Amino acid sequence: MEKRDCSAMEYFVQRKVLDELSLDEVAQKGTWSTKPTVGERMKESLRCSVPRLKLTVLSWFPVLSWLPRYSFRENTIGDVISGCSVGIMHLPQGMAYALLASLRPVFGLYTSLYPVLVYFIFGTSRHISIGTFAVISIMIGSVTERLAPDSNFITNGTNGTESVNIDARDAYRVQIACSLTVLAGIFQILLGVVRFGFVVTYLSEPLVRGYTTGSACHVCVSQLKYLFGVKPARFSGPFSLIYTLVDICRLLPETKVPELVVSLVALSVLIVVKEVNACYRQKLPLPIPIELIVIIAATIITHFCGLPETYSIDVVGEIPSGLKAPRAPDATLFSEVVGDAFAVAIVGYAINISLGKTFALKHGYKVDSNQELVALGLSNTVGGFFQCYSVTSSLSRSLVQESTGGKTQVAGLISSIIVLITILKIGALFEDLPKAVLSTIVFVNLKGMFKQFMDVPMLWKTNKVDLLVWLVTFISTILLNLDLGLAVSIGFSMLTVIFRTQLPRYSILGQVSGSDLYLDTDTYKEAKEIPGIKIFRSSTTIYYTNAEMYLEALQEKSGIDIGKLLMVKKKQDAKQKRKQEKAKKKAKKEAKSQKKTISHFSNGSFTLKESQQNEEEVSAGQSQGNNVALSLTQTSTNGLSNGQVNLAYEYDTNMSDSDSDTNGDNSINKVSHNDDEEKGKAGGSSTHSIILDISTTGFVDTVTVKTLKNIFRDFGEIDVDIYLTGCQACVVEQLETAGFFSESIPKSRLFATVHDAVLHILNRLRQTDFVLHVPCSTKM
Repeated sequence: MEKRDCSAMEYFVQRKVLDELSLDEVAQKGTWSTKPTVGERMKESLRCSVPRLKLTVLSWFPVLSWLPRYSFRENTIGDVISGCSVGIMHLPQGMAYALLASLRPVFGLYTSLYPVLVYFIFGTSRHISIGTFAVISIMIGSVTERLAPDSNFITNGTNGTESVNIDARDAYRVQIACSLTVLAGIFQILLGVVRFGFVVTYLSEPLVRGYTTGSACHVCVSQLKYLFGVKPARFSGPFSLIYTLVDICRLLPETKVPELVVSLVALSVLIVVKEVNACYRQKLPLPIPIELIVIIAATIITHFCGLPETYSIDVVGEIPSGLKAPRAPDATLFSEVVGDAFAVAIVGYAINISLGKTFALKHGYKVDSNQELVALGLSNTVGGFFQCYSVTSSLSRSLVQESTGGKTQVAGLISSIIVLITILKIGALFEDLPKAVLSTIVFVNLKGMFKQFMDVPMLWKTNKVDLLVWLVTFISTILLNLDLGLAVSIGFSMLTVIFRTQLPRYSILGQVSGSDLYLDTDTYKEAKEIPGIKIFRSSTTIYYTNAEMYLEALQEKSGIDIGKLLMVKKKQDAKQKRKQEKAKKKAKKEAKSQKKTISHFSNGSFTLKESQQNEEEVSAGQSQGNNVALSLTQTSTNGLSNGQVNLAYEYDTNMSDSDSDTNGDNSINKVSHNDDEEKGKAGGSSTHSIILDISTTGFVDTVTVKTLKNIFRDFGEIDVDIYLTGCQACVVEQLETAGFFSESIPKSRLFATVHDAVLHILNRLRQTDFVLHVPCSTKM
């Protein structure tokens, strides 16, 4: 193998044509195995040493790896400012999102405390803010309202009226939320322990964004009742969003004007100041904590103006001070919430890891996807014992934590301290806070999710399959609710993958003149087919779902209908057999008549003369037959360059003398046999060799092996040679294991590149001086 000097813009390569056997020899393919055996892996996993123990402890408790090296000089100021900012955001969001989960606001504060502390110990991301999140809250709320509707807690009053036992209802809903949260956490821990973090890769970005956008619509509709001060009926199951929206529209004439005014004022202030924060974020040292300001202002105005008594404005109500003792969840509820818990576990992890990897990529560190599963699972499991509901990272809080200078999860620790102070001392001051104000905070924080509607025009331009996934996910989430919507979305996303592999693009490749490049003839004008050779390629892996279509496409693209040609060949073989039998019978009759003629003449000289004459006639007949065969061979050879005659049916001129002698009449039969075959070929195809480029195939299954064997067998029966090129080493190993190679399919039919196979075919047919110029040296 030689390589000549070349300039920067061109290269020259000169080497031998490499089939698989030659490639193994030149590249020195190894037969050794670098993988440890099962026994060695077991022994290694059970081996214990101090470094190994230390590595294991640090992997399970990441805080021990970074906290001892924490730089107070570089990180303290940023983490403190960031922690205070995020802690202030936790207060309004925790109370507001608790309403989405159909729980009292104080449970949102608990959820902003305990899980944050757990993630501080076990998490690997430095910038995400764990806590309440709108989508997860609404998923929890759909379960609590389904299993604990108001109708189950109606009691009869003293004057005959019916009322809802709010305390009993809320206590049961807390049990449901905690049981669901613990079960979701267990799912996440188990998935993390078995290193199943890659499961989130099946949730594509369009699916996650479509799902969160649909969930935002659920959140929005669920908060309309607080904005208008109406009490619609509670619906669950498919189309519940539509039914709720229709019921709210029906109740609009009963809108409480004071609550609507409070909502509109709070909404206007929040939107204006949020836009100011966005426009001047580079100049402001800290974003204006407008949510906290609005909560404080609304609470003071409501309390001192007596709005609850005067205008019946719905307020938060009692917020107990202090922390509650841990309490085991109700395990009897696990069977009723198992499906919802798994959905919450997967969605929560998908949101968490996508945000974590985004910030890790931006700041140049690594997030362990399996450890994130464990950390999130422990946050949920431990939090469930302390009356918290399921958590994940929040985009808005995470952006604030990162933009205000947060460098580590110490910022999360400081934010939890602020929440703790609020629960212990300040929480009771917010009892007169209107629920409508909390609803406006939810609305404003949904802005980022509603911006995801801009994905639609972007995906329309870039990838319509991803657009279809986005739309199906969004519509199914809207119509079928959050749990069924997620299941349908994942199923549809998997179907798109299957359809893409089942419907690949099949191409016939042509050579770019004077080079070793072989490109799709439908795409590149300069790619010209080599007459007599078809180069076929599929754009994806060949496996059981598309193997049959691969064979059909091969026949269609090559113009060779195997079924028809095999039928024609059988007819020709039968016809040839009948001709041979007739010729044998005729020869026997002639031999008998010749014996009779000789016996009638006793003159020896006449007999000798007749015998010599017969010998001359026989030799003349043989000479004539050889001339016919030679002319056919020349026609076939010339026909290759014109792309008309199939060289697969060329008469073998290298036949030995003994063959010529024994088949004196066969030469003529061979000529007629070839003529019949040419007439019988569909469309007058001149293909004598087919090259299958399987460089895109990453693996082969049993169906693929059988399909390839059938291709070799069927095309071989009609005298068309099949070659494979571009096989990856793993594919070759799988073919060997499956017993693909044999005497009929030797490894010499396997070539390193398409160009190697083409040169081999042309050399075998002695057609190196080809019209399209297929050079042994390539130059571009």
